Amino acid sequence: MKILIAEDDATCRRVLEANLADWGFDVVSTRDGNEAWTLLQKSEDINLAILDYRMPEKDGHEVCQRVRRDLPARPIHLIMLTTQSSSSDVVTGLSAGADDFISKPFNRDELRARILAGARIVNLQRELAERVRQLHESLERVRKLEGMLPMCSYCKNVRDDQNRWQQVESYIAQRSEAKVSHGVCPGCYEKFLAPELRRLESGVSRQDL
Repeated sequence: MKILIAEDDATCRRVLEANLADWGFDVVSTRDGNEAWTLLQKSEDINLAILDYRMPEKDGHEVCQRVRRDLPARPIHLIMLTTQSSSSDVVTGLSAGADDFISKPFNRDELRARILAGARIVNLQRELAERVRQLHESLERVRKLEGMLPMCSYCKNVRDDQNRWQQVESYIAQRSEAKVSHGVCPGCYEKFLAPELRRLESGVSRQDL
């Protein structure tokens, strides 16, 4: 997973970079809110961001607002860095769309635990998005099956959306999970099979005589 660090303090930024690299994360760093916002827009593979609350240009609060407003479909977990005494920053940050907070100076174990928790949440969001996509595809297949279906009056082949004619079994199999089996309805049995069976039985009976 790629993690963005947005921190104007060089020492804090290097400590974060070193820790995240040790834990196996792909890290990209910025020094202010403008750089962070630009990278978040361009790099769709960034799914977690650690943002200092107070930065030049745009602060962490504004970056959070931009992400939630302009990138609503992206699964991005936002962690805000703030000082221990600034409880008002926590309230403001949560209102702007932050998911979690880490106080500076931060504890290394706590940082790792919060990042791993964020990564789990992002993975769950990805799985949910994939399930929703699959559901939409299934509903679209059902919708197509419910529409008007052109069928040949003679051979009973059907015409698909690309104006191609094919057997109804193939058409259904391509657009649903249904499995087609073959049988004989009562009407066709009486019309086609029953006379043939009676003819065959009559022929056998005459041979016996």
